[in-house]
Amino acid sequence: LRGEPIETACAYANACGAFAVSRLLCSAEYPSWDELQHFLRHGPATRQLRHDKALNDLHWATTRDARMPAAAHPTTIMAFAIDHRMQLEAMADEAGAPRERIRDLKVLAVEAATRVARGRPGFGMLIDGTYGREALFRAADQPFWIGRPVESPGSRPLDIDGGGSLAAKLVEWPVDHCIKCLCFMHPDDPADLQARQERELLRLQDAARTIGRELLVEIIAGKHGRLADDTVARVLARLYAIGIRPDWWKLEGQPSAAAWAAVAGTIREHDPRCRGIMLLGLDAPAEVLAEQFRLAADCDAVKGFAVGRTIFGEPARAWLGGGLSDAAVVDRMAERFGALVDTWTRFRPQA
Repeated sequence: LRGEPIETACAYANACGAFAVSRLLCSAEYPSWDELQHFLRHGPATRQLRHDKALNDLHWATTRDARMPAAAHPTTIMAFAIDHRMQLEAMADEAGAPRERIRDLKVLAVEAATRVARGRPGFGMLIDGTYGREALFRAADQPFWIGRPVESPGSRPLDIDGGGSLAAKLVEWPVDHCIKCLCFMHPDDPADLQARQERELLRLQDAARTIGRELLVEIIAGKHGRLADDTVARVLARLYAIGIRPDWWKLEGQPSAAAWAAVAGTIREHDPRCRGIMLLGLDAPAEVLAEQFRLAADCDAVKGFAVGRTIFGEPARAWLGGGLSDAAVVDRMAERFGALVDTWTRFRPQA
């Protein structure tokens, strides 16, 4: 085996056999090379290898690419987020438009994103299943990374939308759809709130791993406390400490380069195989986002952005109110998304 002496080859074979037996005799559960080396160097935390969290985390991180098509694991990501529900409901109500029109808007958003992407890799969308079912079907025709929300809109404490068995619901999704969960979390939250939100995130991660889906955790801290240079890094450190290891993070713009360095350092320390960070928009004006892009682009853990209302907000209001045609709203959204893409690639030319 790779020219190794018989003793080493037998150690590898015995270890792989132990993994297969503990993981219910499935060859797909054989350890990856990195996982095998970790096991031989450090041994298991428990005789039941399938319950060893460190090994399971390593197995997932080193085998997930093979489970997904290439578009599902981009090295850079520029995403149009239109998974909003309550915000679009408020816009429709304000305009006197039926909420059913939100479905059509999301389909038009896919058209706008498609126009900007032009078939290139590194583009994506966040789309919900509540109003975005047809949009998800349309997006499947493109080489997009796709993320879908599971949180109940605006919930704090975090509540997973829909109720019932989480895994039973998620297993119906295409395997390349990334689970996205927004959690409003601040390190100074009361202990009972913190504990409840952490339980939900752990439950979600367990479901995601069980059915083989990637997980994006979105953290917004600044709406519920001061956003200092160490605020978000403290949130991430706490989540890592309890075993949360999402494939992606989605984070708000940080107040300084030092804050981004703290965030990146926390991720490197706890999960160097994390895919990275997407920058969110929080309905910021384009010029504010440009400054946030500039600051974030110097942080190598940031792989791109996923922005919504900065792109669709004003055009959606006009369209819902009857002031824009379908073609015109697509033009407006494509123009705004394209401008953000140009801004990001100016600061990160390799994107």
